[in-house]
Amino acid sequence: MAIVYQGAVAPEAIQAAGLLAEHRRDIGVLAVTSADRLNAGWTAAQRARTRGNRGAIGHVERLMQQLPQHCRLVTVIDGHPATLAWLGSVQGHRTIPLGVEHFGQTGTIADLYRHFGIDTKSIVEKVNELTAGRSTNWV
Repeated sequence: MAIVYQGAVAPEAIQAAGLLAEHRRDIGVLAVTSADRLNAGWTAAQRARTRGNRGAIGHVERLMQQLPQHCRLVTVIDGHPATLAWLGSVQGHRTIPLGVEHFGQTGTIADLYRHFGIDTKSIVEKVNELTAGRSTNWV
């Protein structure tokens, strides 16, 4: 399993990965600095292959090619979940996208992250509910 995050949710994603790794094997974390640039490189490589350059490969393809096919991706962003959900299409990994689906709410960052399920506890719980493997008890 890999947790892929972008932006301000770094502490939550990294802490969730650490908690999950206490009871599971092979937990990876990938920080995305620009979903836009990553996607642009992927689509450019696809265009190049269509035009006959069979060796063209996008950076994201290099990053994802080492993940086993059974590996799940959990994407986490404090923006719309579709921003990172496309990453599952790169190598065909099943993806659980987490993010902010509705805008306009007010509250503390902790309250909003909890509301949208992108706080550490919610990430761990979502992984436990939707993936095979030993569950991590939240303390």
